[in-house]
Parts: sequence; structure tokens; C-alpha cells
Amino acid sequence: MKRKSWILIMCVVLFTTMPTQRSHAVVWVAIQVAVKKVIKAMDLAIQRLQNQTIKLQNAQKAIENVMAKLKLKEISEWSEKQRQIFQTYYDELWRVRAAIAYYRRIKEITAKQWQLVQEYKEAFNLFKQDKSFTPDQLLYIYDVYSGILEESVKNLDEIVLVINSFKTQMSDASRLAIINASSDRIEENLSHLRRFTDENIMMRIEKARDQQEILSIKAYYGISN
Repeated sequence: MKRKSWILIMCVVLFTTMPTQRSHAVVWVAIQVAVKKVIKAMDLAIQRLQNQTIKLQNAQKAIENVMAKLKLKEISEWSEKQRQIFQTYYDELWRVRAAIAYYRRIKEITAKQWQLVQEYKEAFNLFKQDKSFTPDQLLYIYDVYSGILEESVKNLDEIVLVINSFKTQMSDASRLAIINASSDRIEENLSHLRRFTDENIMMRIEKARDQQEILSIKAYYGISN
């Protein structure tokens, strides 16, 4: 009878933890892939824009050299078309430089998103390997982490919107508002994740039987003090 009860308990634990582990893996792998794609897109976009900047700067320099060689009378006789061409180069150069600044800011935000995923992965793996947590507790921890990650995914959607906005008409004010909002949200997500992780570690420390176990737990979770 005891043997049957033991087998039943093991089956319950197995079927409780397996979906959690599988879902956990699917979630963080999917987010990692998405973040990697955004970071790669940022790198390629910045590289293209920097190349375009060099071309525009060279063109602007060439025009300025021509203007420097012309006499004052000749400069005043430049046609309106020539002045418009120069202004077009200048405006395009400003637009490209602004785009590079936006992309670099977006890349910084995406890096924080990547950091969030990495910290989630590391913390949850530690909790899973800590035998003091029950399957129900691990399931709760996973659910909270999943909620944080799902919220963070929305940041990627907003970032993609900003990237695509350079192909469409969007004001700088609107673009900057989206970037700032995404930055605030990822900071909030990261803070929430760290706070929840710390709460669970403290809960584990409170279960310690003596000072030696406390030191052992702190070492396991990488706490120095």
C-alpha cells in the first residue's frame, strides 16, 4: 500500500513539473530569439545609416569646397535649384543622424530586455534546483515570471513600430514618446522581476535552520553579504 502511495505521489510531482519546465523553456527561448532578431536588426540598421552618413558628409563637403572656390558674385548667382540640392543634402544628413541616435537608443532598450530574460532564466533555474521549493511554489513562481515576460514582449512590439516608422510618416515627437514609454516599461519589468526574485530568496533564507545554512543559501544564490 505504501509503495502504491509513493508511486502515486511521484506521478503527481512528475506531471506537475514537466509542463512547467516545458512551458518555461518555450517562453524564454521564444523571447530570446525575438530579442536577438531586434538586436541584429539594430546593428544592420546602424551600419547602413552610418554608411549613408559618410556618403552625405562627402557630398556636403564637396559642395562646400565648390562654394569656397567661387567668388562672392558667383555665389550670389547660384540658381535656386543648386541651393535646393545643397539644402536637400543637409536635411537628409540631419535625418540620418537622428535615425542613428534613435536606433542606438532602441538598441540600449533591447539590451535591457535581453538582460531581463537572462536574469529570469538564471533565477528560475536556481529555484528549480533548490529542493526546498515545492512543485506548487515553483508553479507560482513560474506564473509570476511568465506574467512579467509577457508584459516585456509588448516592448518588442513597440520597438518594431518605431523601426517601421522610419519607412512611414511619424513625427519625431511621436517616435520619441514611444521610445521613452518602452524604456520606462522595461525598467519597470526588470525592477519587478528582481524584486520578486529577492523575495523568494529571502523566503528561502527564512527557512534556514542555522547560520551555516544561511551562509550556504547565500552562496548558492550569489549573495555576498
